[in-house]
Amino acid sequence: SYFQSPSPDRLLVDVRQSEQGSWFYRKRNRNMVLQVPEYVEATEGFCWLTLGQIYALLAEEDLVNMDTRTVLSCLTAAVGLTPSLLPDGVDAFQNALVHSLFRESAPLHTDQEILGWITDTRSREHMRVEKVSPAGLHGWHRREGRISHKSGRFFDVIGVEVTAVGREVRQWAQPMIEPNGTGVIAFLTTEFDGVLHVLTHQRAEPGFLDVTELAPTVQCAPESYEVLPIRARPPYLDAVLGAAPDRVRYDVLLSEEGGRFRHALNRYLVVEAEDPSADVPSDYRWMTPRQLLDLLSHSHYVNVQARTLLACLGSLAVR
Repeated sequence: SYFQSPSPDRLLVDVRQSEQGSWFYRKRNRNMVLQVPEYVEATEGFCWLTLGQIYALLAEEDLVNMDTRTVLSCLTAAVGLTPSLLPDGVDAFQNALVHSLFRESAPLHTDQEILGWITDTRSREHMRVEKVSPAGLHGWHRREGRISHKSGRFFDVIGVEVTAVGREVRQWAQPMIEPNGTGVIAFLTTEFDGVLHVLTHQRAEPGFLDVTELAPTVQCAPESYEVLPIRARPPYLDAVLGAAPDRVRYDVLLSEEGGRFRHALNRYLVVEAEDPSADVPSDYRWMTPRQLLDLLSHSHYVNVQARTLLACLGSLAVR
């Protein structure tokens, strides 16, 4: 009831964002944060937490769910950190990270350059998505109650029956996607003039509403590429997986949407680049986290995986 007819002056966040464009067809959720004027009692199954507690819990494996992470990233965009809040003794990475969240810090590319880069791609590139029967998909078959690829890779589509408490209904049946393997979602980072930048990828996915969105440096399931030539491996995947431990700033297994995916786990990483360069492929750009956060006030610019990593960067900054 709080969110159905909210007072505009109480809304801190109100924006529609996409979900996994590889698995959902044009699915969007309305991300909202509402400030209430009075104390709201936490009923069974709910509890009040500080933002600091939620950021700290992001360091724990498989604990903060995907929906919380995406709303948290949008809230991080609505609030600010300033360099004046930095305690003494922080290392260079922490200092550069907090400066990167400050709007006055100079990015390598201006906001207008980034928007022009995205608009140019969306104007030139076209994607045609055609709905077909699963029976007509090459290499896919139905066997033993699931739809699978003949290679055993990628994912299966399964059916489940569920009995649960604390939901709108107590019992239901539904299909689910069950990934084969653990994904890798990563930002490579570097500093330009003392300001942390992350390497973003302008990525096309069939379920996106507007062709492309900004994604992490790496977003893939490595097992899917084991049978392909080395040249087919995603750019920067080996740089992330082969990074020295002292360059890995964040490394936590987190689950994806549990209502539609079964045991979907991704390894989320923030890794300092070993040999950073401003020159990158045409579909990549170095951006500050603040630039990405500012885009979260608009729909369909930053994908759900990148939003989770932005929440993780917020966690590192708060720590």
